[in-house]
Amino acid sequence: MPVAKERDYYEVLGVSRDASADEIKRAYRQAALKHHPDRNQNDQKAEAKFKEAAQAYEVLSDPDKRQRYDRFGHSGLRGASGLHDFSGMGVEDIFSMFNDIFGGGFGSGRGGRRGGVDLQMEIELTLEEIATGIEKLVSFDRRDLCDRCSGTGAEPGSEKRNCPTCGGYGQVEQASGLGAFFGRIVTTCPSCRGKGTVVVSHCKKCRGAGREVKHRDLSVRIPAGINEGQAVRVAGEGEPSENGGAQGDLHIYVRVAQHPFLERHGQDLLCRVPLSFPQAALGAKLEVPSLNGRIEVKIPSGTQHGQMFRLAGKGLPSLRSGRRGDEIVQVWIEVPKKLNKRQQGLLREYAQSEDNSVLPESKGFFEKVAAFFSGTDQQAGRKDK
Repeated sequence: MPVAKERDYYEVLGVSRDASADEIKRAYRQAALKHHPDRNQNDQKAEAKFKEAAQAYEVLSDPDKRQRYDRFGHSGLRGASGLHDFSGMGVEDIFSMFNDIFGGGFGSGRGGRRGGVDLQMEIELTLEEIATGIEKLVSFDRRDLCDRCSGTGAEPGSEKRNCPTCGGYGQVEQASGLGAFFGRIVTTCPSCRGKGTVVVSHCKKCRGAGREVKHRDLSVRIPAGINEGQAVRVAGEGEPSENGGAQGDLHIYVRVAQHPFLERHGQDLLCRVPLSFPQAALGAKLEVPSLNGRIEVKIPSGTQHGQMFRLAGKGLPSLRSGRRGDEIVQVWIEVPKKLNKRQQGLLREYAQSEDNSVLPESKGFFEKVAAFFSGTDQQAGRKDK
């Protein structure tokens, strides 16, 4: 019988071989959330992918194991018995590692601090909202305890009996899924989900699920200075565990909307402003956009293309210290594509009046060009002779 080919761990997590530790951690986080058994109940394929992602992370997050894997592949992780070093890695170990990376806030009855299921969502904020902080109304749906049966799944007043699958123990023994040599492991009973009892008469409202989808509208304070990808955690707004214990948490991730004029760089804001040649040469006063409306900026005469001017304290506040960054105005000299006859005449008159002695950089450049080609021509003449 052919042996199944072991998948490359980098392929399992969807990262490149030169991925950083943080990239590997983020990739595992995404894979674990996607395939977590609590969100894919009775889905053996999802559970297998969850275990596979955990194995990949267990290797790639350890510098020594990752180095051996990079050099020798899967064979570099095999012990004297010719097996992967995952013999002590049962399902509970995988969930323990999952809770370690997620801070114990995810999972139902898997050893997390809260025991409930964490939820996550995204909101989009403008730079103006980030500058001041905002009270944001968020709406989401979650699976909550059924109001009629309080999460038991049983019709109020009905009886329960011992689970026929586990005999009332709440656990069953089954193959580990990590190979025949790893023997069998004890897992939560799939029929009663660890409760040891089953419902005789199902709740008429939730039909025995013990859960119902409820809509939530929640006002959440978003602090000033929050960055793209950061999250605000709202304790107790996740879903309850299978045994009806404490609620998980809600993680609200921030996405920053694109501003029509301002570009964020940490706490600083960059604003690119077009400037005409006369304005750059003679100086000008410009009105530039900022988070607080228009601001007048004085452009000195002789301003060069790409030059930057700093407006102190007009950027975004630091999330930790509250200290504000700056707004940086960068000017770009625009060359007109079309000129009328009068403008052309004035420019030609200006060009004729130019004295190269007042443009030392230009003079130096063109003198170097002339000298270079003059020397090249002389060398070519000597070769012809």
